[in-house]
This record gives sequence, C-alpha cells and structure tokens, in this order.
Amino acid sequence: MPTVSSEELAAAAGVNSAKLRKDFSYLGSYGTRGVGYDVEYLVYQISRELGLTQDWPVVIVGIGNLGAALANYGGFASRGFRVAALIDADPAMTGRPVAGIPVQHADALEDIVRDNGVSIGVIATPAGAAQQVCDRLVGAGVTSILNFAPTMLTVPDGVDVRKVDLSIELQILAFHEQRKAGEDAAADDDAMPVPTAAKGAAAAAAMDAADPKGTDGEAPAVMPA
Repeated sequence: MPTVSSEELAAAAGVNSAKLRKDFSYLGSYGTRGVGYDVEYLVYQISRELGLTQDWPVVIVGIGNLGAALANYGGFASRGFRVAALIDADPAMTGRPVAGIPVQHADALEDIVRDNGVSIGVIATPAGAAQQVCDRLVGAGVTSILNFAPTMLTVPDGVDVRKVDLSIELQILAFHEQRKAGEDAAADDDAMPVPTAAKGAAAAAAMDAADPKGTDGEAPAVMPA
C-alpha cells in the first residue's frame, strides 16, 4: 500500500510539515507515525471535502471558440464535472455536435437546467449577453456560475460567481516580467566597474563639499562683483 510522509508532501507544496499535518487533521486523517499517509485514502478525503466525489452536471452557455474549447477540455470529467449540455443562441448552431454533445438552442435553457439538475453554469458569451444569460440561469435554479465573459455580473444573495479574465492574468504576468527586468537592470548597474580616475574625481569632489576652505586652510578668495 503506497504511503507518503508529511515531509515529502510539505516539500512538494512548499509549506511547513507541521502546518500540513495540522491541516490534514481537520480532514480526520492523522496518518501513522513513522509510516505516513495512505495515499489512496488521503486523495479520497481531500476529494470528498472539495465535493469531487459526486457527479456535478454543468451547462456551458455560448459555444463560440472559447465555449467549444471548454466543451472539449478533458480535465472536467476527472474532477467530477460532467458537461450535461451545450447552449447557444445562434440557430445555426442548434444540433451541431461539439465534443460529441449536440448544441441546444438558448430558448430551452430553463428546461435544460431543470431536466439535468444543473447547479453550476459556465458563461462564455459576449459581454453584452452575459447578464441576461446569468439572470436566466439563476432563475432556473443555478446557484454557482463560472463567468468567462469580459464583464461583471450582478447576482442575488446565495449565488456564487467566479470570474475568469484572461487579460488580467496576462497583466499579472507582464507585471512580473517588468519587475524582473528592473531587477536585472539594477544588478547590471551594481556589477559595472567604476574607472579608477572616476573614483578619484568623485572622492575629491566629496572632500571639497565637506570642507569649503582651500587646500591651505584659508577660505577661498571671492572675486569682487
């Protein structure tokens, strides 16, 4: 039976092993001293707490390039999320299979949500249509929404919204790149050698600034106006 120690897990996660053991204790998994954690049971406990041990039907609304890409993403099923329906307002899309699922028209959105017991909706529509789609999803009983549309959604209490804005993610990466470039430039400046003559001139200027008198100890002459 494969096991893993808290030290190995902590090193992989970049956290303190004592904190990791304390966090795991809230899951009811204390491990075995000198042996570690049963990997299969630990994965089950974490999945249970995350709600991944049950089937979550999901609808995707807006089957353009992004919606189609989401429908084809293979990572949903392995995490317990099943794409129950694809919905689009374009009549030309109705009946067209995407990722093996026929696209249904937006007119049937409420029936689709209710018939499939959907509580999670994904919005991949243009910004102008997102709020209306959101309102219809919520009215049909959806209580969690993943929003890919470039707009903020207004929802009633009890409805959770997660917004995915790819431009913001790129801006964050651009910020880190800018910061790294500044650090590299500063390091190059620090590493650049200063010529000996320049050092001597700088030292002399500093001495003159500190002592306003001439080299013989007398105040320098002032030319008459």
